[in-house]
Amino acid sequence: MSTKQRLLDVGMGMLLEHGYHGLGIQPLLDAAHTPKGSFYHHFKDKEDFALQVIDTYMLGVHAGLDECLADNDRPPLARVRRFFELTQQSYKKEGYMGCLLGGLGQELSGANDVFRHKIEKCFSEIARRTADCLEEARERGDIPADSDTRRMASLLVDCWEGAALRSRLRGNAMPLTAMLDFFFESAVRR
Repeated sequence: MSTKQRLLDVGMGMLLEHGYHGLGIQPLLDAAHTPKGSFYHHFKDKEDFALQVIDTYMLGVHAGLDECLADNDRPPLARVRRFFELTQQSYKKEGYMGCLLGGLGQELSGANDVFRHKIEKCFSEIARRTADCLEEARERGDIPADSDTRRMASLLVDCWEGAALRSRLRGNAMPLTAMLDFFFESAVRR
């Protein structure tokens, strides 16, 4: 693993746990067993580092979306739910720390337009890809024909983020599971 990737991987966990303002460069370097010069060789500053961590995080999100949403052996609604269930499993492994995007968005969106725009773009992309799969469900008749799949997908992402925060506060999956159950039971009502 390259030094840069090691810093990104270690930093992702530290940003999730401590947030942007709680992340110190020296503790990051210590945890990654990396000299200070290596950080500034790969990253302009802390902001550049955190933005690249978000890019790395999104690579994982897109891989999960690709795996789930392209699985044509499952109906579209099951594919969407599976993506969120796999995400929930990753949250469990991390001790229900929640979503990196949600945490950084809550911390930084009011003070930093660069992060606000970046994180909103990430959420919008998740919603867009989810909407495409929900549109397939609508075309198949799995959800009502008059469903606004873009709006549904955006609401799903919004509700997920709120449930992820509640999951972090409670230290368990109950809010995530309840939200998914409610959404998918409501989505198929005609």
